[in-house]
Amino acid sequence: MVRFATFIVVILFTFLVAVVFAAINPEPMSLDLAFAEFQVKTSLALLAFLAAGWVFGVLCAGLLMLKMLSERRQLRKSLRLAEAEVKSLRSMPMQDAH
Repeated sequence: MVRFATFIVVILFTFLVAVVFAAINPEPMSLDLAFAEFQVKTSLALLAFLAAGWVFGVLCAGLLMLKMLSERRQLRKSLRLAEAEVKSLRSMPMQDAH
């Protein structure tokens, strides 16, 4: 419950900072890309770049998770094979070395 409350407080604080930033910087700015030039509000440009960074981070984390899931699947398969081998070795009768 404390974690959820902390999360809500952080989200509300971030929203409040964004609203104050938008109120302080209402003028448009020129965003010059190599192929086009746009006039956008500073707060909208900041929001767009933050969203793009968030999406990039989620994609990178998702790729890492897929890699880890694949590795986990492979390790579980190796573990099953090793456990089957140990079980078969334990069921074999003991033989003398003579």
